Amino acid sequence: MENKKERIVAAIKNGTVIDHIPAAKTYQVASLLGLFDISNEVTIGINFASNKVGKKGIIKISDKFFSKDEISRLSVVAPKVILNIIHDYEVVEKKTVDTPDELTGIVKCKNPVCITNNEPMKTIFHVIDKERGICKCHYCDKEQEMNKVKLC
Repeated sequence: MENKKERIVAAIKNGTVIDHIPAAKTYQVASLLGLFDISNEVTIGINFASNKVGKKGIIKISDKFFSKDEISRLSVVAPKVILNIIHDYEVVEKKTVDTPDELTGIVKCKNPVCITNNEPMKTIFHVIDKERGICKCHYCDKEQEMNKVKLC
């Protein structure tokens, strides 16, 4: 018998593979990116072994490439995931998702009296500590931990 490694999840011809998602965040990432509401083929796998994150999730989306705004949203839920851009079954670009310095229209302010909770306007948060995941509201200066935020 041949000693051959097989792919657990089928390859895609064109699209995006999101890899190294912490397993517990996989469905949240899929929901955040609206993957349950698109007609593209989507493969979601969880609890694969990973040296980086212990148990990981992986999402493959055929014929879908994400905008900078979508990637910024992703960074709030699962920073440091790897995006693989696929063309003709080959990885043509590989990038780590980094949290941007500013998050616009992504995170809700937890301060009930903040203007963003009382007027129709986009929130703006400045990421003040990427290591610890701390962001601060531009309008009321309320600090929040990104792993506890509510998304807009």
